[in-house]
Amino acid sequence: MIFMISSLIPFICLGFLSFFTIDSIIQNKVETSLQNNLKQDLMTLENTLDNLNHVSQQLSVGGGANRILEDLLLEKDGYRKIQLTKELKSELNLLSFSNPNIGLMMYYHANTGNYDFENFRVRSGFSPSELPVMAEFPEITYYGPHKSFNGSINQVVFSTMRKVNIPGRNIYLYIESGRNALEPLFAPENRKETSRRLVILDPQERIAFSENQDVYPVNSQFSFEGKSGYYKSFFWTKETSNQGFSIVSITPQKELTKERNQWILQAAFIFVFFLAVASLFAWLLWKMVYHPLNKFNREITNLMNSDIELGEMTNIPEFDDHLKKVRNMKTKIWDLYAEIEIKEKRRADLEVEKLLYQINPHFLMNTLDTVHWLAVFSGNKQIDKLVLSLNKLLGYNLGKMGETTTVEKELAAVREYLSLQQVKYDFQYDIDVDPAALNCRVPRFIMQPVVENSLYHGVSDNGYIHVNVRVAERLEITIQDNGTGMTQDEKNQILEELGNENQKVGMGIGLKYVKKILEAEHGNLAEFHIKSEKGKGTIVTISIPPEREAEAV
Repeated sequence: MIFMISSLIPFICLGFLSFFTIDSIIQNKVETSLQNNLKQDLMTLENTLDNLNHVSQQLSVGGGANRILEDLLLEKDGYRKIQLTKELKSELNLLSFSNPNIGLMMYYHANTGNYDFENFRVRSGFSPSELPVMAEFPEITYYGPHKSFNGSINQVVFSTMRKVNIPGRNIYLYIESGRNALEPLFAPENRKETSRRLVILDPQERIAFSENQDVYPVNSQFSFEGKSGYYKSFFWTKETSNQGFSIVSITPQKELTKERNQWILQAAFIFVFFLAVASLFAWLLWKMVYHPLNKFNREITNLMNSDIELGEMTNIPEFDDHLKKVRNMKTKIWDLYAEIEIKEKRRADLEVEKLLYQINPHFLMNTLDTVHWLAVFSGNKQIDKLVLSLNKLLGYNLGKMGETTTVEKELAAVREYLSLQQVKYDFQYDIDVDPAALNCRVPRFIMQPVVENSLYHGVSDNGYIHVNVRVAERLEITIQDNGTGMTQDEKNQILEELGNENQKVGMGIGLKYVKKILEAEHGNLAEFHIKSEKGKGTIVTISIPPEREAEAV
């Protein structure tokens, strides 16, 4: 319990998890709020531009002011011109007073650069070609934001210019947004409690207006992808209007992290308090456990030294129990060392003995090879044939038991064996094999033990042994003799010996090897059958799945 209380891991993990979770929640909350505010600003701006577009349509196309202006331009009579001028000004003033979101409004003559019928005093230096283009369409062009040309105000406005529908005349209607239309967006007096600033982009992503010239200068390219991101300690978020221009809100990162930093400060105070408590418990744990643990550590350090005297117990039940187990383990380890030394010595003796067993058969094979050449030189073909067969058979049988070979090689060894036995016994044999079965793989030394049993325990003089190998869905090996055969009881006894693990001698020792190697190689897929009748001989059948030499791994 002391260790669990003093552990800081759960608190640290919980702290990191809480930090990332709360940080994500706070950041998403702040960013969502900024995005919503920006959408509201864009809606205000689009409503202002839509209003400018609607007013310009009223004045530039169709009747009303457009008809009066056309009549005025065509009128020759001076008195009539004065009347039409009053009517046009009255029409413009009525529209201006009825729409508070409309500011400066006038007609601009593109050919001469003059303007007239303005509803407010125009500031000097009016030149539409120098205004920042926000969006340009065949009928209308949007400008801004820019400083108003209204001489009575000093605010940032948006403006439009639409060509008046009068044939043969190059006259445009210029309209600015009103004094209060964009006050929530750009008015400095509304910026006292927030550091958020706005940047306006034209359709080519060029900065047309910026409230922060140091970081986002006018006429520079805004080359950031996405709808939000971070740049030079500012968080920016962008919304694009239907007219093609974009409005960007930039906020210092410290504004975004202000709430998170407050939470981190509170968490830091809690962590310091928890650390002090955990340190107190850790000191108590060190005080209570260090001394017995040090004894335990010395006991483990001396584990490999058999002559170190045993120290005193700690008098703490948990530690004393483990010390007893360590000491018991120490005793068992040294007993195992002694046993291993004895086994290693015995293993070395067995290695020498194994080498001797390997030398003797090869010495015998070399000697038989010498006898073979003496028989060749003396012209004794029978001895030559006998020694050569024996040498081949001995070489084949010296191979590793249980490794695989082919039916062809196994049958060659059986032929050599039967040829040798014909020197001593008077019997006949024949081998009938399907050519397709020659390259099938079988365990080494699987046929000779069965043939040997047939020869020694079944066939007498004038006997006959028949070996048949066929392959279809399975590889079938049949070894048949015409010997004395067996009764049912004798056959049952052999089968019982084959299933008895402790049975080491008897007529079934060769068959035991065959049965075991079949089970090891093929498991339940291998079949081994003995069919015998007293006085009529014995048939041993081996059936395994066919495996071609090319298919073997």
